[in-house]
Amino acid sequence: MVGETQHRPFQLSFNSSLKVDFQGSRVTSHGGLVLVRELDERLGFGELIKRHLADSRGKNRQLPLADLLRQSVYSRLAGYEDMNDAERLAQDPTFRLIGSRKIWERGAALTSRLQSFETELLTQEDNLAGLAALNRELIARAETFDSPHRVVLDMDSTEIPVYGEQEQSAYNGHFESTCYHPLLLFNREGDCLAAKLRPGNVHSAEGWEELLLPEIERHQRQGKEVVFRADAAFAKPELYDALEERDVKYTIRLPANDKLERYVVELLTRPVRRPSYKPVVRFKSFLYQAASWTRARRVVAKGRVPLWGVVPARRLHRDQPGG
Repeated sequence: MVGETQHRPFQLSFNSSLKVDFQGSRVTSHGGLVLVRELDERLGFGELIKRHLADSRGKNRQLPLADLLRQSVYSRLAGYEDMNDAERLAQDPTFRLIGSRKIWERGAALTSRLQSFETELLTQEDNLAGLAALNRELIARAETFDSPHRVVLDMDSTEIPVYGEQEQSAYNGHFESTCYHPLLLFNREGDCLAAKLRPGNVHSAEGWEELLLPEIERHQRQGKEVVFRADAAFAKPELYDALEERDVKYTIRLPANDKLERYVVELLTRPVRRPSYKPVVRFKSFLYQAASWTRARRVVAKGRVPLWGVVPARRLHRDQPGG
């Protein structure tokens, strides 16, 4: 029967003894991670861990490297931002099931072991590079399911606040906090393709070429059209030149200045007609060359005149002030 087929338990490949079913009377807080673990298996996450990460612990390997990395990643997916909950999660049924047979039998890693894994083993130079390669190859495998001819890349920086004296953290005036200031590269689906951890006081665009240029070359080797977009922090002549040399179309916001504002002043004037209750939006395209540019480039400006300042009428009763 069709209905029976739809309600059959989902069989897992990473642990064939498990079956996923939906029963309202049997609930686990982290049961959804089992399905993520199945996706991880289908994408070959374990194989990529072996290929890209090195285990320098010698013979002291009570827990496999793949189990430690999965516990680290999956605890974040479950909403645990740090390792303080590892003691409790070590015996959680779901966290035991997502690991190897050793984890099923003895439990996941405790806080001290997971902390040394993240701060000592993963931070080794080869493993940092391996993590970046692992992330990119994992996304590449997912891209094979839906590989559009046109690729849109977004670059941005963000703030990671710190509350101590962590190495290379610094005060950032824009964020008004002591922080790290990492650089991130995304595709239009929101997947993080590459990331670079930087000190808190560097410029937003510092190191852009290290992340962006390899990704452009990767897609162009596959015959894809690449488009790039970013905010005003990336309005740099050297970035424009690099994109144009590689035939990459781009949209980058320009910082405002007096000369640009003179170009668009007519976009910001109110029309001479009956007041509108909707914003008036106009566009203008023109060639513009800043002093630091080697040539003129096309600029598209958008002018938005906000709603007219109409105050809704309010009926006043005679016994109210002003009545």
